[in-house]
Amino acid sequence: MLDTLNISVTPYTYNEQFTGNESVLSRDNLKISFLVHVVWRVREEKVKDFVEGCSTIYSNEHSDKIVETAYNNYLREPLRTFARDEIQKLDGLMIKEQITPIGETIRQRVTMLTTNSPFEITSVVVGNIQYPEQVANAVAEKLASTQVLERKQIEIAIAQAEAKRRVAEADGIGQSMQIINERLTSQYIQHEAIEAQKAMVGSPNHTTIYIPVGAMGVPLAETMAAKK
Repeated sequence: MLDTLNISVTPYTYNEQFTGNESVLSRDNLKISFLVHVVWRVREEKVKDFVEGCSTIYSNEHSDKIVETAYNNYLREPLRTFARDEIQKLDGLMIKEQITPIGETIRQRVTMLTTNSPFEITSVVVGNIQYPEQVANAVAEKLASTQVLERKQIEIAIAQAEAKRRVAEADGIGQSMQIINERLTSQYIQHEAIEAQKAMVGSPNHTTIYIPVGAMGVPLAETMAAKK
């Protein structure tokens, strides 16, 4: 054995970018930029097949470069094709809500492709979804307008509740005044005055002097005859 080539069987993580000219049109023709992260490893029992059938070896080449070359030769383009295909199936604004299902679908398709191959797929994750600037700004403005509308609706509801409270308070005051006006007769006032006088008479710390008065409340001053 003149030479030995070591290949790591630990997981590798590669990132595929779909930005700029590589962006993908959604079903409703929005240009979507995103990333796909794939985690994979070389099957330990198929290292020989991996080196001989999937990669290209040059003298003094590092093993990681051999692995990257094999990935580019065998897995990269099918993975990118699957990713573009899944994005094109959805309307643009629905993609962010379907990130996890999209990644899982791509993983399943890649796993089927690599069955019985030296590649073992661990996970595929779609992320960093970016919309065109005009669309992103429009969505942000719509969200801001929605928040303003919700705040106005809350303010209207508060104002309506306050108005109902004031109406109820006014109704209560009106009913109270009506009851008072119905009960505040001259006989009732006389009765209350008599009761107040009785309370004062019964108090040990109070002296009451009654002075007869004439018209306009002027006290009467007169010398009364003894016979009278």
